[in-house]
Amino acid sequence: MEGGARKGIPLSRRDALVAPVLLGAGLAAGPASAYPVENGDRAGPRGCSTPHSAIARTRYGRVRGYVAGDVLTFKSIPYGADTGGENRWLPAKPPRPWTDDYPALAYGANCPQTTHDFRAIEQTFLQQWDDGFMGEDMLKLNVWTPSLAGNRPVMVYFHGGGYSFGSSYELASHDGAQMARRHDVVQVSVNHRLNVLGFLDLRDVGGAAYEGSVNVSMTDLVAALQWVRENIHNFGGNPDNILIYGQSGGGAKVTTLLGMPSAKGSIQRAIVQSGGGGNIPDAEHSREFARQTIKLLGIGTKDLGALQKMDWATLFAGNRAAAAVNGPTEFSFRSIVSPYARPLVGWTPTLDGTLIDVRSYFDKAPEVSKEVPVIIGSVSEEGMTFRNNPDETQWRTSLVKSFGSAKADALIAAMKKAHPEKSVRTLSYGVDGLHVRNHVVNMVAMKAAQRAAPVYQYYFSWQTPQLDRQPGAWHTADLAFCFDNTQRCEQGTGDTPEARALASNMAGAWAAFARTGNPSQPGLRWESSDAERNRTMVFDDRCRMEDDPEAEARRLLVEQPA
Repeated sequence: MEGGARKGIPLSRRDALVAPVLLGAGLAAGPASAYPVENGDRAGPRGCSTPHSAIARTRYGRVRGYVAGDVLTFKSIPYGADTGGENRWLPAKPPRPWTDDYPALAYGANCPQTTHDFRAIEQTFLQQWDDGFMGEDMLKLNVWTPSLAGNRPVMVYFHGGGYSFGSSYELASHDGAQMARRHDVVQVSVNHRLNVLGFLDLRDVGGAAYEGSVNVSMTDLVAALQWVRENIHNFGGNPDNILIYGQSGGGAKVTTLLGMPSAKGSIQRAIVQSGGGGNIPDAEHSREFARQTIKLLGIGTKDLGALQKMDWATLFAGNRAAAAVNGPTEFSFRSIVSPYARPLVGWTPTLDGTLIDVRSYFDKAPEVSKEVPVIIGSVSEEGMTFRNNPDETQWRTSLVKSFGSAKADALIAAMKKAHPEKSVRTLSYGVDGLHVRNHVVNMVAMKAAQRAAPVYQYYFSWQTPQLDRQPGAWHTADLAFCFDNTQRCEQGTGDTPEARALASNMAGAWAAFARTGNPSQPGLRWESSDAERNRTMVFDDRCRMEDDPEAEARRLLVEQPA
């Protein structure tokens, strides 16, 4: 994984952040934690109130939010009913209408999952995690808006953590107030079903009603987008101008949705950040995975009631044990993003031929979204794990093991030549960044080949001043910038003038793209990309267009068919 591959299933939830979960195939378990971390101080004007002007209508009833500074905030609005008990693995049902004002004042439950290992002290510091609390009544979304009147672009964010963990508020960077305040958009984030609760093929157990159970996590997101289309006008948003975006596993959710016929019409633009394009399994592989899970749980093959009543931890353990159906796998960026990677069965969407009928951005850019403009990009030090601190000999030994002596030496030389200012430690984190760069280039080529809506490419290479600059631009570092949250995320950004300027540029580009389908803005022209020149926006202290950044080093890692 980061700075070197490990064999077998990752044991830490946060280890999974930068390997299988990049594309949604995470099968992680880790120690449960009971306490959250401080999640950052908000920016903008001070003051908080709960006036009647912060009450909005939805088709299910009125919701009461609050005004923080100058932004109306609504947290944990139901877009679906409780998914527990008899509703497990069924398509999301509409929430039950209510009569009193619903208190949309605090974040709600996250899907049951393994929680953060707070012993990862430096990464806890940099990313400012908050696990919140867990429960199966989690089909909720959050909305930030400058006003309940208007017709603003809507930006819907899907969290990372693969398809196995994470939440809409897990990272301090996810807060949407600054996007509403400074960029005049309506910001939305979503919780949905994950892991064994979101991906388990129960057709053999429950019959026709469970035809979609294997992809219910993704149909939750379709339901959330439908809620946005039906209700967002009451929050000052334009239901006909919706951008979806996500980072890591959230990027995988975006590429999957771009290939789902049921999401057509709900997506006008899309951004894929450090993820996407996984080689998902077919229906028979997932069906066998479910059979193995049922067998390992020790219940009858038709005992749906036992599954509905079983506690999540037991379900999780049985499902994780069934991962043996994958066979031995070396989890690393290389093994996940390679265009020749084999499908990983488990907590990931399934090519069922109905809900999902294409391996979106793995085999090709899907026809159903060919008219949707897309931005695709990554960060430079995708593989940062702070506990990894190799010297040059150790780094070379790891590279030789993966690539052989000649390629290892060429790679080290190319990376040192391109970045003499970086330490060996930081350069070692960048190898996975090159793997993901190759994956981005492949996905851009697929989209460009459609010769329809444009595709834009970016590379985020801003180096944090924290911890002696060693972490570089780690996996998720770009979120503080595209959400314009350098103050709220000052533990990772330092909230320096340079960080604020970059955030203004990056968040401004995201908002411009949401508004028009073109991310250019005054003073920063962003050209579309293709498979020949790979024109790329480099986000750094000096934002600029380049032809194929890191080309020499990344081409050394281009995979060849076996």
